[in-house]
Amino acid sequence: MLDNLKRKFKRTVKRLARRKLSPSDIEDITWDFRIGLLENDVAVPVADQIIEEVKSEFSKKKLGLRENPEKYVNEILRDIISRSLSPKREINVDEIIEEKKEGGGFAVLVFVGANGCGKTTTIAKLAKYLQDHGHKPVLAAADTFRAAGIEQLEKHGDQLGIKVIKHRRGADAAAVAYDAKEHARARGLDAVLIDTAGRMQTNINLMDEMRKICRVANPDLTIFVGDALTGNDAVEQSSKFDEAVDIDGTILCKMDADAKGGAALSITKVTGKPILFLGTGHDYDDLVAFNPDIIIDTLFA
Repeated sequence: MLDNLKRKFKRTVKRLARRKLSPSDIEDITWDFRIGLLENDVAVPVADQIIEEVKSEFSKKKLGLRENPEKYVNEILRDIISRSLSPKREINVDEIIEEKKEGGGFAVLVFVGANGCGKTTTIAKLAKYLQDHGHKPVLAAADTFRAAGIEQLEKHGDQLGIKVIKHRRGADAAAVAYDAKEHARARGLDAVLIDTAGRMQTNINLMDEMRKICRVANPDLTIFVGDALTGNDAVEQSSKFDEAVDIDGTILCKMDADAKGGAALSITKVTGKPILFLGTGHDYDDLVAFNPDIIIDTLFA
């Protein structure tokens, strides 16, 4: 996607070889790069931040006659994007569950996100991932607004052989979370995965209810589930959910459906929280641990 931009960069940098780059030179180099970021669904404020970092790197450099401009441009772009995708705090879900298990307890994971982002299916995928890694999870159907939401999680639980804790439709979602924790404690399970109702970040009442669920659940991880295809919308959503409940990380769905990678880059840059997993298909096994190279390769493919 960025091949044309790289070719432009190479021509420009060749022209500017063997002298320090002026602000005007740097502006020429970075203009097309900014357009490329926006075309790949990177949020405008994030694109601007990255451009400033690119300008800073270029301003320090004086190209030698024997230096390969294309290689130099590639290194700068990949390095900056890699750093942006690697926040300071790294989270390993397996390690968190093991630590709680060693202390005689269990890990609580609450999942939040907007309507239709694929949250319930993502929870089922993560439950399968945990099973495959030797963990014993229980699912909590705390999306009590939709009978279909409860049924959907039940169906996943039946197919995976995992218990689903549920109440009637319209029940207190926080009570479902509480009962799931009690079930895990009584049965010696090591992970509680709590599904919550999808909600728009602008709905004050629903956001307040989500805060209540988190207070009762006291989660070890609060995970935002986003749709990689929504681009800037996913960035706005993750930012608002982070403000409301202080998310710990993100799982991005639908990376297999022609997602350009900009959402992952933007969410990480805006929230400062890591991407934990990527959804890459419809099957339970279509969940992969996040690696920055996946997004970098998508951007530069």
